[in-house]
Amino acid sequence: MAGGQERVLRRRIKSVQATRKITKAMELIAASQIARAQSRIAKNRPYRDGMARIIIEAAKGDPNAAKKMLGTPEKVDVAVIVVIVGDRGLSGAYNSSALRATERLVIELKSQGTEALIIAVGKKAGPYFRFRGQDVHQTFLGFADRPEFADAQEVAREAAAPFLSGEAQQVLLVSTRFISAATQKVETRQLLPLVDPRGSTEEDEDAKSELVGYTEFEPEAEQLLEDLAPKALESEIFTALLEGSASFHTSQQRAMAAATENADDLSQTLSRIMNRARQDAITTEIMEIVGGAEALRQD
Repeated sequence: MAGGQERVLRRRIKSVQATRKITKAMELIAASQIARAQSRIAKNRPYRDGMARIIIEAAKGDPNAAKKMLGTPEKVDVAVIVVIVGDRGLSGAYNSSALRATERLVIELKSQGTEALIIAVGKKAGPYFRFRGQDVHQTFLGFADRPEFADAQEVAREAAAPFLSGEAQQVLLVSTRFISAATQKVETRQLLPLVDPRGSTEEDEDAKSELVGYTEFEPEAEQLLEDLAPKALESEIFTALLEGSASFHTSQQRAMAAATENADDLSQTLSRIMNRARQDAITTEIMEIVGGAEALRQD
């Protein structure tokens, strides 16, 4: 009986140790990807900031056009929701947090009488919404780990099409913002109409009416804002893809580090149980030998 238990424990320890090798390898791979993802975010930041400055100048040059292209629409019948998650799991709460935030947003929009068109980036989104009876308008797979700008352009075209055709009045984005290696936060923000980079405080609202543009535009500011809208959308989606990639690798590194630590603890626990079982078996055998020797002596 004890020998059989020892064999079972040995098999379990081998299985746990094999799993630990996998989780440790995944932890190291994810850690190596984090620095690369952070570097790509830093390199993309000047382009995004430059786009924001151009939008500010165009808004200053033609406040009336800015009112049409910037701000929040008063009535939204259809809203496009772009949700960015990963193509793989084993990344802690990275996927589930963004998916639950999207689900809450859809419920909130429906309560306001707004239909939601979901565009999912990442393999984990489709099954999640289909299981809950929610249709997915379009799904993009295969580039969540290492997105390229061409991928962002493809997503932006699909997201902007209903808005430009008049079918949708708003485009929203649900993604994980990479603040630092220790902090990532799921955010919901508006992409179209364009959001004024200057913010939405009362002081900013006053500044919008008082600022006079000094830049001469060709074409006119109104046309420029219309042309900038798709470019700004591509920039924001690409930034969200990069931050999502960095957040995914960071979450996976933490999850795999915890899994490796748990495997170590479980292996130690099983080893102690096996040692106790072996000691019990040895003690039992010694007692049997002593008992047999005593019986022979008495005979």
